[in-house]
Amino acid sequence: MTKGEVEVEVTYPPSGSAAPPGQAAPTMPTVPPQAGHGSAAPAQTVQSAPPRRPAWVEGRDRLRAAATTEPGKLRIIGAVLALLVIAFGAVTTWQMSERSDAANSVLNRSQPLSDDAAAIYRSLADANTAASSGFLAGGQEPADVRKRYKDDIERASEKLANAASNAGSGSSAADSVSKLNKLLPEYTGLIERARASNRQGLPLGGAYLRYANDKMQTQMLPAAEQLYTVEKQRLNADYEDAKPYPWFAIALGLLTLGALFWAQRRNYRRTNRVLNHGLVAATAASAIVLLWLVGGHSFARSGLGDSYDHGVKSLNVLNDARISSLKARSNENLTLVSRGAETVEVGAKKDIKDKFDVAYQAQMKQLGSADSGLLGEAVDVADNAAGKNPVEEAAKNVGVWKDRHKTARDSDDAGDYKGALAKVVGDKDDEPTGECFDNVDKALEVALTHERNEFEQAAKDGKGAMSGLPVGAAVLAVLAAAGAVLGVGRRLSEYR
Repeated sequence: MTKGEVEVEVTYPPSGSAAPPGQAAPTMPTVPPQAGHGSAAPAQTVQSAPPRRPAWVEGRDRLRAAATTEPGKLRIIGAVLALLVIAFGAVTTWQMSERSDAANSVLNRSQPLSDDAAAIYRSLADANTAASSGFLAGGQEPADVRKRYKDDIERASEKLANAASNAGSGSSAADSVSKLNKLLPEYTGLIERARASNRQGLPLGGAYLRYANDKMQTQMLPAAEQLYTVEKQRLNADYEDAKPYPWFAIALGLLTLGALFWAQRRNYRRTNRVLNHGLVAATAASAIVLLWLVGGHSFARSGLGDSYDHGVKSLNVLNDARISSLKARSNENLTLVSRGAETVEVGAKKDIKDKFDVAYQAQMKQLGSADSGLLGEAVDVADNAAGKNPVEEAAKNVGVWKDRHKTARDSDDAGDYKGALAKVVGDKDDEPTGECFDNVDKALEVALTHERNEFEQAAKDGKGAMSGLPVGAAVLAVLAAAGAVLGVGRRLSEYR
């Protein structure tokens, strides 16, 4: 280097080596691809967008995200509370409507129909008894006996018409009613033939009367008994529908109250506010419905139970006792009408005895006394003196009846037919068995009237305990749901 020249040192980084510390590596300019020169342009890499998710998935995710926030949780709580309250009210209305309808049927339909069926049986049996009594009186049938027979037939016809209108088509009750409607004219025709022959003094009258009695005993009374049994079964079914506790509604009510208490406790822990007016109103309305449901149905169940234990049971026993007395009286009369024409073998020794007297003894045994049989059972199920006293009076007359009947049978067996006839259908001076039968029938009618009133009072109390509950539960449930929604809405407004 010559004198006067300045030495300039230029330093170049080695090829392929990193830049020295503190200095950035120079950036080479990007040269766009050139067209032409016969060479193809290099391919560009394009990045595609992710696929779009279905709308329902996005909606679900948005709801899930919203549910994690406090407003979202409050909306869910409000919806669940409203749904629970409405469901509680709906189930309560449904279950109590069914029970209220069944209680109403017990009071106004099934028990009256059961009573009508028993009245049909009694009327037919009493008509048969009156017919035989009139026949024994001779050609000139007493006016009161004739009137009794006519009234019984008219009452049976009226009750059959009522039963026909309430029996479902194709049911066993409808079949029984149809059979009785067909047989009743045949029976009355036979009775009229027996009367006509008896007025003429023809022995054929007794045959007609026995034939009419056979039709009554073997066809008509069994059909009436079948109708009575069906109506009693319907009554029992209505009791079974009316009395069970509405456990589903009660469980749902407890769940609803639990959810409402939980919601208020949650609100208190998050806000330190003791009361939320809307939730308190919803809780109060739901508690009223639950208490009304449990209390109302308990009172209704108690009333219906009393109506069955102290009403229906007594009515059933008294009806059976009255029917037994009617059958016994009819067989007693027919014993004198047949005068041994029909006999049966009795006991191991096969003793020959009068068919109708054997039937009389069986019915009187079934009737019993104040300590046994149907009368004894009626005394046991009667709940007060007003129900027991008439039955005990009937039992006393049954005892007298048996004694007088034995005297009449002794006279008849001794060949004193007229004396036996006087002791069965004579006037009071002859101390006839007919007087005892009338006293038994009147006493049982008094007992039946009393027990019927007892049933109606208890059944009305039971039905009344459920009055208004289905509608009240629905109204209170709507108010409770509105209170729950408004209470939660008050909290939501704090976030706006």
